[in-house]
Amino acid sequence: MSTASRPGFGLTDLGLLAMATIWGINYSVVKFGTTQLSPLAYNGLRVVLAAAALWGIWGVMRSASVTAPPPPIRRRLFALGVLGNGLYQLAFIFGLSGTRVATASLIFASGPAFVALIGRVRGVERIDRIGWLGIALQLVGVACVVISATHDPTRVDTLQGIGLVLLGALAWAVYTVLLKPLTDEAHPIYLSAATMTSGAVVLAIMALPDLLRMEWSRVPGTVWGAVAYSGLCALVIAYLFWYTGIQRLGPTRTAMYANLQPIVAFLVAWGTLGEVPTRWQFIGMAAILGGLAVSRRPRAARTAAALAPALGARHG
Repeated sequence: MSTASRPGFGLTDLGLLAMATIWGINYSVVKFGTTQLSPLAYNGLRVVLAAAALWGIWGVMRSASVTAPPPPIRRRLFALGVLGNGLYQLAFIFGLSGTRVATASLIFASGPAFVALIGRVRGVERIDRIGWLGIALQLVGVACVVISATHDPTRVDTLQGIGLVLLGALAWAVYTVLLKPLTDEAHPIYLSAATMTSGAVVLAIMALPDLLRMEWSRVPGTVWGAVAYSGLCALVIAYLFWYTGIQRLGPTRTAMYANLQPIVAFLVAWGTLGEVPTRWQFIGMAAILGGLAVSRRPRAARTAAALAPALGARHG
């Protein structure tokens, strides 16, 4: 598959702008949805919906002679999904309920630094001086976000919420590194469907008591709309835009669009939830996005290409 960048601005670029917008909006949508439903119920519903949609897409693709990986690979994918779409989603949903949208989105944007560090510890990633500079900038950005929480007069940001968001980012980083060897063994749609399913099983079991207590007839339509948006748009449609970008424009150009999501999250939360960004958050955003930009070099692009199928669903 070719990953050479195409000149100009076309439909694929529009799709990637839509992807960044979907992911950025999703933070505020999840924040709203979890004020109406319990975090467990909301998360269980949206992830089960996403898994069902992905299997539907896979069914269509399989009819076009796309084959599933062998059973050992399937078992490993389902096992990793417990980490990548089970523990990660739990940390994401509860972390977001204890932080502002801007705080959570910036910490998750620093995920590539954690991926690189874990890959270095495992001996599967080499980091040069420029790479270390990019990682350092991203970690400085995270520190600025934490400082911003300690100076938050509204007390919306809590250290517990920040800790859970960091746990989620680390869980996704470990999942990404462990998943990397399997990305050449399974089609990305099958990979997404399998890992989403095992995560959905975990989340559905944990959400079952809350779901049984729900008065379904009293759930407003806006909440069902939020569940549909978070499940279908953020976890399915945006992912397809991501993979199309990787395929047609290459990982570096695609990642640049993905890096727009914290900015979108800032603006949407500001306009819809009244979350006014702080000075420290602006400094943190500059440091994190600067670190990501520094890290986007030819060698980093090759690493991103290998990780692309795993990274596609990481944004909430």
